Amino acid sequence: MKIPGQRSALNQTARRKASHALDTDVGYLAQFYRDGADTYDLNVGRQGYYGPIVVAELAAVIQTAYLANERAVITILDAGCGTGLVGLQLERLGFRLIDGFDLFEEMAEKARQTRTYRQVQGDVDLNGPLSDYCNASYDITVCCGVFTHRLVRPDGLRELARVTRPNGFIIASTRKSYAEATCFDGEVRRLQDAGVLMPAHCLSDARYYDEDAHYWVFQVPDKASAPTEERL
Repeated sequence: MKIPGQRSALNQTARRKASHALDTDVGYLAQFYRDGADTYDLNVGRQGYYGPIVVAELAAVIQTAYLANERAVITILDAGCGTGLVGLQLERLGFRLIDGFDLFEEMAEKARQTRTYRQVQGDVDLNGPLSDYCNASYDITVCCGVFTHRLVRPDGLRELARVTRPNGFIIASTRKSYAEATCFDGEVRRLQDAGVLMPAHCLSDARYYDEDAHYWVFQVPDKASAPTEERL
């Protein structure tokens, strides 16, 4: 497992963002996502958004390599599904049992319209408890474009691990600047030490959108054999 090392000094862009990286500001982003829901897919498509493709194909590799069940019966949660771009890629690769949620109802409605998902919930914030989702519900949880400045804090990983089954997997993207400014790898180490998740792989400095990103793969340990969880 290669975790991108924390640089000794943040570059200028990361320094500018560091002041707000650990704070969420839903209002700052709400107008963009709500007003732009109708044209979101077209806009990101024009600019080359690789995130959904990479995340879905990682899910396919994980299923082939580690999960005994066929893709059609693998349960997936698309956390922060947006308009459904990841779900469409998952469906293309043979996954069928996909649920999703998003912070913004307008984006969630677009995802419902793809008819790719079994159900999609709006107004769900990953910065808090996912109260409508039970423990150990999904074989794979994917999270693309969500761990980003002013949207979701790194500790949202804990809830993703909670809803994922023991020996299941979490796949998440982080922009490079976000990972650096928030010390995302530090949160990963804390959760690993607490027995919440185990880093399995990371695609570092990979194509994403307007900057490169890291694509993380975590496995949720079998609680019977995991270290006793400490209060963080």
